[in-house]
Amino acid sequence: MASLVDRHTGFVAALRRAGLPVSVAEGLDAVRAMQHVDLLDRGSLRAAYAATVVKRPAHRPTFDTLFDLWFPAAVGDGAGAAEDSGRPARTLGEDGRPVPSALDPEVQARRERLAELLLSGDDAGLRQFARTAVAEYGQTPGQESWFSSGVLRAMSPETLMAGLLNAVLNGEERGGMAERVARRTFRDRIARFEDLVASEVRRRIAEDTGVDRTARLAVRPSLERLDFASAGRAEMAALRREVQPLARRLAARLVQKQRHGRRGRLDFRRTVRSSLASGGVPLTTHHRPRRPHKPELVILCDASDSVSAFAHFTLLLTFALREQFSKVRAFAFIDATDEITKYFAPGADVVDAMARMAAEADLVWITGRSNYGHAIKVFEDRYADAITSKTSLLVLGDARSNYGELSLPRLRAMADRARHAYWLNPEPRSAWDTGDSAASRYGELMPMYECRNLTQLAAFIEELA
Repeated sequence: MASLVDRHTGFVAALRRAGLPVSVAEGLDAVRAMQHVDLLDRGSLRAAYAATVVKRPAHRPTFDTLFDLWFPAAVGDGAGAAEDSGRPARTLGEDGRPVPSALDPEVQARRERLAELLLSGDDAGLRQFARTAVAEYGQTPGQESWFSSGVLRAMSPETLMAGLLNAVLNGEERGGMAERVARRTFRDRIARFEDLVASEVRRRIAEDTGVDRTARLAVRPSLERLDFASAGRAEMAALRREVQPLARRLAARLVQKQRHGRRGRLDFRRTVRSSLASGGVPLTTHHRPRRPHKPELVILCDASDSVSAFAHFTLLLTFALREQFSKVRAFAFIDATDEITKYFAPGADVVDAMARMAAEADLVWITGRSNYGHAIKVFEDRYADAITSKTSLLVLGDARSNYGELSLPRLRAMADRARHAYWLNPEPRSAWDTGDSAASRYGELMPMYECRNLTQLAAFIEELA
């Protein structure tokens, strides 16, 4: 049995691996906080840890998952067996195999009990029920591992909705406010039950294979360290909120570089007036302040299958930047290039927009495989006027052209024509220049940055200062 010190150090290390910024001082603060709570009260212990090591609301789900692994509510079957010790075992057929759930009276009895708990909202009872259900239905037939799917398939909590609504509406007219509120309430309780089942399954797996290994497999990286290529639809929605402040910072950085790069026009009147103090010799020149204006932005995005998830993030960034720049034009390419600005109006769903783009945009020339050289040629032939001395050019792609042409002179002309030009590459830097990657050759024409998550995007923005 691991000591409390071992549990603490392992838990803090797991939080750091998951991307939570927990300093040594904050770890010590957690130890001091533990001196003032009852260590047998998991709620108080959880609150003490959360108050000292969790900085952002987005980190709380990761914290809770790891806390439940390192400080579990039970060991083995826990108290689950006591609740139902008088119930019969699961019914078996003549062949010795379990009877299907729909015909098993024991499963039906458990479903009735689940309905009672969902109806009453008894969270403690629901937690105990989830523990018992996982013990009975959560293992594979050979008892090799634990899964949530077996429990949810046997209990089928979503099919209880109609009965739950009938129990609370008492004949009231359907479709009204009362039904919507009740449906939302029960949907939340069912989701809570599913979360409890998943948590119990993780606890069982941790007992069998080790807490540290389970933590590495069960916990996704924090949002700012989440690889864009592995983000799901819900995470994309969260990324969209996080991208907004980064887009404002990016626009501010580009405006600052513009202001520092050139002075305004000569102010002849002030220069002559100040020269009177030196006998008419203009020792000091004065310039008019530059009129601040929002810069223009052109985004050129690789939309091939190899970077499709990264392209989703690219379009999130495009949405956010449209509010900061006077003009944003977005272009996508595979082995041909087409303008896609029209598909991504503010408020549009990114996934739906990507589907429209894939179906309607002219991105394929011959093979449908990445061909940066031909895509750059098409851009220059059709959309050369998009890049001017006021334009910031942002290229997003992995620089893999399937050993095809690269059109380096044309890209150099585009970079020279733009006010600023940058390349964000979603591949790890260690993979650059391997296989068909031309990262270094393109990087010689414009600065190239590794950009796989929000942390790296923020670092890129800071480097522009």
